[in-house]
Amino acid sequence: MDSTAPTDGQQASAEKPATERADCVEELAFDVFAKACPSRATLAHATGRWGSLTLGALYDGTLRFNELRRRVDGVSEKMLSQTLHALERDGLVHREAQLTNPPRVDYELTPLGSEVAERLLQLIHLVEGRMDEVLRARERYDAARGGR
Repeated sequence: MDSTAPTDGQQASAEKPATERADCVEELAFDVFAKACPSRATLAHATGRWGSLTLGALYDGTLRFNELRRRVDGVSEKMLSQTLHALERDGLVHREAQLTNPPRVDYELTPLGSEVAERLLQLIHLVEGRMDEVLRARERYDAARGGR
């Protein structure tokens, strides 16, 4: 009899053994930790500086390119354009070109983009809400290393 197996009066541990957790990961079709996995590029597009800010800015609704550029302060036209292309290719942003004079192009989140943006905004709000703590940690770190 296996002495590690729970008996009738015992409950199994809520945490799975490491081998079982590893088996669960292997069942996934994609693994962002694997070098060649395409999910890694999508994660980079969504969580990079401009990607996360762009997704966060679009969470409240549709924006035109220049509106988006003003909202994401500091992004260049070229970088915003590249970011939007990557997010559109990944299915996170929808680009709607209207045949008007002058032409009008609107950007909005897809349902998947909305889901990703919602989670990114939770992280953004956490960071913003804890900045006093972060700034104190930076001061301690810099003081311990001679002001670097």
